[in-house]
Amino acid sequence: MGYAHEYAHAVLHRGRVPMEPTDHVVNWADGPRRGKYYPDAEAFALPDTEDLADVPIAPGLLPGAGGGPGTGARPGFDLPLLSAMLKDSYGLTGRRLGVQANTDLAGLPYYHHANWSRGTAGGGGLYPVSVHWASGPSGPLTPGLHHYDVQRHALQRLLTGDVTDRVREALGPDAPDGALDTDQYLVLGVKYWQNSFKYNSFCFHVVCTDLGTLVQTWRIWAAARGLRLAPALWFDEPALNGLLGVPGEEEAVFAVVPLRWDGPRAEGARVPRADPRHRPAVRHRDVERSRVLLDFPQVRAMHRATLEGATARPAPDALAAAAALADAVPTDAADGDVRVPLPAPAFPDTGVRRALRERRSSFGRFDARRKVSAEHLSAVLAACAGTRLAGDGDPAGKHRLARLYAFVNHVEGIGQGAYAYDPDRGDLRPVVTGPQGPFLQENYFLANYNLEQAGAVLVPTVRTTAVLGAVGDRGYRLAVATAGAVAQGFYLAASALGLGAGVALGFDNVSYAERLGLTGGDEAPLLVMALGHERPGPADFRHEIA
Repeated sequence: MGYAHEYAHAVLHRGRVPMEPTDHVVNWADGPRRGKYYPDAEAFALPDTEDLADVPIAPGLLPGAGGGPGTGARPGFDLPLLSAMLKDSYGLTGRRLGVQANTDLAGLPYYHHANWSRGTAGGGGLYPVSVHWASGPSGPLTPGLHHYDVQRHALQRLLTGDVTDRVREALGPDAPDGALDTDQYLVLGVKYWQNSFKYNSFCFHVVCTDLGTLVQTWRIWAAARGLRLAPALWFDEPALNGLLGVPGEEEAVFAVVPLRWDGPRAEGARVPRADPRHRPAVRHRDVERSRVLLDFPQVRAMHRATLEGATARPAPDALAAAAALADAVPTDAADGDVRVPLPAPAFPDTGVRRALRERRSSFGRFDARRKVSAEHLSAVLAACAGTRLAGDGDPAGKHRLARLYAFVNHVEGIGQGAYAYDPDRGDLRPVVTGPQGPFLQENYFLANYNLEQAGAVLVPTVRTTAVLGAVGDRGYRLAVATAGAVAQGFYLAASALGLGAGVALGFDNVSYAERLGLTGGDEAPLLVMALGHERPGPADFRHEIA
């Protein structure tokens, strides 16, 4: 077994055996920026697309439920559409000033402690995955490599010239269908220090989650407009790191997302021809804010472990052996095979942009006095269970990697207890009966959520070790990114239904495995996702910037 198995075990047991270094203290005053900073790179403002018609989010959340994309369906991306997707997903859209139970509340009114909102959730704050756009001759700009500046919603040109052949070369001849038939790519990177300064050795797990939330935002956003996006996670990573000019053990490319392009070409643009004897690379360097950067051996070890086999793309059905079990609940479950039927899942005509703009973490604002309807619970469960990244190892999106469990506190017509969700039958199977509030709160590490007040707490599990066994250590990125994708789908489903939501990483994973009867298998509970109505009339201050 590779190192990823050891790391996965440490993450699963960190609630009982803290990960090294146990004496790490976050130096907030010397923290990194919340985005990359290229002071000398030329910047271009992206088009303002606030007048772009919104489209219903339902086709993105329940792609197999029929109905098809809305009237805004497109054959491919153009510059305004790409600008809108970037803004809605990772661009800053407002300032968080609501009164809630998180520990940062006291500092929110001060500008240097400001907390900005965006459509995509992040593990513990705005520590973004870096987004680069490699654009070839079919694009609207002079071909080159651009960095998306989330603070200004602008592109910064890092390299001039068509380097998309380098991206295609890195993807390899066995890249998924369509990946080699374009010259437009979004290249996603992770700068470990932007996260490890806070999470130390746990960083690698968190950044994989962040990768999944962003990719799933794009997949939902695109599906609502009739477009399909799928990430490539297997490629020649050192080659793309070299193109971006980044040191692999400190910053690395985690995914490549090909774009089908249908926009106008740049008028009169001369495409620089690369000399085959010369392989250009970005010379601009990100300027780090922190004066002291710490090194975490487990993060470096995971980087090296997941780098091995990076070009050995899994076979199309490689993930079949790691798919979520059809029935992971023991036959001696609390109520035998008695199941609780759920209404058919459905979503209102809420727009995808509106759902992204209204997404937020509830942070202690749940109110049990108003129960969640069974219809709403069914819709959220179906959206989460339908999550697929549909990339390497499963290009057709046939294999469900995540399984859903629900701890029901206050849901109309459903008794309190822990249940396994069966997405094929659309029902719940009891695992443990009775109130679950005390268990939920006792096994949550922080004080920013009142989990007993939530209508339900959903728990996605992934057979992490099975994924590693099927596709190697690099599969850790895929397994945990899938959990992140489930979390983003959960947030957007809740937002579309007008419900409060919150996702957390800080809980005793082993206690949940024991509670759900999973200790004899390989399912790993990776997140807790609280769903419910919030208290009416909360203290807030509207501060939209988009």
